[in-house]
Amino acid sequence: MIITTTPSVDGKKIASYLGVITGEAIVGVNIFRDLFASIRDIVGGRTQSYERVLDEARQLAQKDLTDRAAELGADAVVGVDIDYEVLGQGNGMLMVSISGTAVTFG
Repeated sequence: MIITTTPSVDGKKIASYLGVITGEAIVGVNIFRDLFASIRDIVGGRTQSYERVLDEARQLAQKDLTDRAAELGADAVVGVDIDYEVLGQGNGMLMVSISGTAVTFG
């Protein structure tokens, strides 16, 4: 499955547009991870724990998008956009939403 932020795929002709599809993932952020991330921020280091959570959420959302595209018989998803949002009381949840257009090639 080709997933791209561009509106087309080089060398491929889009035969049909199957519609806009989305993939979402919502993950919780651990309070202990928050504490250690704050300490790293104070000393100027990168917060790898947050980076891992962010990467995990993005991968889950992309898999959700790919699964939906496959259900439609798509060859690719074009025009993909990824959005990140912090949710919940105390910003304890992270949502990643990916959307794009499922297409087939001719």
